Amino acid sequence: MIECEGLVKIYKSDDLEVVALQGLNLSVQDGEMMAIIGNSGSGKSTLLNILGGLDRPSAGTVSVGPWDLLKITDEQLVEYKRDTVGFIWQNNARNLLPYLTALENVEMPMMLSSKLDRAYAKQLLDWVGLKDRMHNKLHQLSGGEQQRVAIAISLSNRPKLLLADEPTGSVDTRTSDMIMDIFRRLNREIGITIVIVTHDLSLAGKVDRVVAIRDGLTSTEFIKRNPNLDAEGSGLQAGINSAHEEYVVVDRVGRLQIPKVYLSALQITDKASMEFDGERIIITQPKSLEG
Repeated sequence: MIECEGLVKIYKSDDLEVVALQGLNLSVQDGEMMAIIGNSGSGKSTLLNILGGLDRPSAGTVSVGPWDLLKITDEQLVEYKRDTVGFIWQNNARNLLPYLTALENVEMPMMLSSKLDRAYAKQLLDWVGLKDRMHNKLHQLSGGEQQRVAIAISLSNRPKLLLADEPTGSVDTRTSDMIMDIFRRLNREIGITIVIVTHDLSLAGKVDRVVAIRDGLTSTEFIKRNPNLDAEGSGLQAGINSAHEEYVVVDRVGRLQIPKVYLSALQITDKASMEFDGERIIITQPKSLEG
């Protein structure tokens, strides 16, 4: 569903250049439910905006399904955002129109694309647990209910890819669990690919895979989730550290993207020694040259 290789995004303002993404590699399978984690400034929101068609990449390759987002025209971009991708914001105001009912909010994107389907709109609200609240206006709904309306809206045009930017960031733990359960059910029942951007590591036990982006650079680590991981209670962080296996990215020409923290721990800067013992590749500090 998603393929990024050497993805670069540079923001320019007067004489200032900010590199938000520098050679990022990412692959997401069709039907996968995964999370992208990282601190503020790591580049995760920039990546999400590029995948959502809200921002243009500067260089590299990035494709979603049949769409090449580096070469896509403005007219094609409108079609892509309308038919291929759904977006959920942390800030409900970016998803919802306050003077409409929940049902009318879900129907609005359908009307804009001339595909009004009231029965499907009602079905979506039923899926997110708002069957009895669909005729309420937004001020009559709680923050968690509004976020569930936003999920229904994001699915109104039957997208193949759902992008969620901190979807549980402004709700309590109980509502967060409910929202993640909704994502999982939608992922399983309709097969939609879901990419969630978050800084919350507790979501690691609720998705298929986690990709951590660090420093806005090329260090993209894949964390393989243990399906038996208990995602409840204080043992979660310890479970993540002990039951997950980290991977480094190998690009098409065989280069490894090793996390900077590992290189720093070994005091490796520009060169490293590498050995193959028949089973493993061992990377160490450069051996001193004699003579």
